[in-house]
Amino acid sequence: MEAAIAVRELTKTYAEGPAAARALDGVDLDIPAGEVTLLMGPSGSGKTTLVSIMGCILRPSSGSVKVLGREIAGLRESELPTIRLHHIGFVFQGFNLFPTLSAGENVEQAFDLKGVRGGAARKKSMELLSMVGLAEKYRAFPADLSGGQKQRVAIARALAGEPDIILADEPTAALDGTSGRTVLELLRRLAVTQQRAVVIVSHDPRTLSFADRVVRIEDGRIGEIVERDQIQLMQGAAV
Repeated sequence: MEAAIAVRELTKTYAEGPAAARALDGVDLDIPAGEVTLLMGPSGSGKTTLVSIMGCILRPSSGSVKVLGREIAGLRESELPTIRLHHIGFVFQGFNLFPTLSAGENVEQAFDLKGVRGGAARKKSMELLSMVGLAEKYRAFPADLSGGQKQRVAIARALAGEPDIILADEPTAALDGTSGRTVLELLRRLAVTQQRAVVIVSHDPRTLSFADRVVRIEDGRIGEIVERDQIQLMQGAAV
C-alpha cells in the first residue's frame, strides 16, 4: 500500500552563506494510513520543520515529498493551499480557536473554507463535536472550556472535510494527565477506525502508548525508528 506521505532525501536549509542552518538533512520517511506515527527528539532537531513541510506549510530546499501519491515539492505556492484544504487537518498546542466564536462556530469556520455553509455546516459541526464528546458544548465559548475541551474542539475543526492526514504538533503539552489521555485516545481512534494517517510531534512520554511507531530525529536526521512491538517491550522493561 502506498504511504499517505512519503519523503525522500529531504533537506531544509534556513538562510544562506555563513549564516546557513540545515534543519533537515537527507530525511527518508513513510507515513502510513491507519497508524499513529510519533516524531520525537530534542528541541531544534527538525521535528516541526518536517511536519510543516509534510503539511505544505513550508517548502523543502531539496528532495521529494509525496502526499497521497502526488509530488508536492515542485508545486507552485498557489497550489499548496488546495492540498492543505482537502487532504490535511492540523492540530496545534495552542488550540488556535477564535475566542469570539462558540465551539460550534469555530468548527463551522473550517467548513466555510471548504464551501459548506448555513444549515449544512451547522449539522456537520454538531456531528463532529458529538464525535469528540462535546455535543453539549456547541454554544460554549473557548473561555468557558477546559484545555482538554479546547483541544477536542480543535480536533473536530481539523476533521472538517474528512482529511486523509492529521498533523498534531504538541497536542498534549498544555493538558493535564486525564485530558491528555482523552486527546491521545481520540487521535488513535481516528487512525485505527477511520484509516487516517496521524502524525504527532511530541516531547510527552504519555504519547508512546498510543503510537504505532516512534521516529526519533536528531540534528535534522532520522536517528531511529521504533515499531509498536518494540515500544511495548521498552515500556514493559521500564515498569
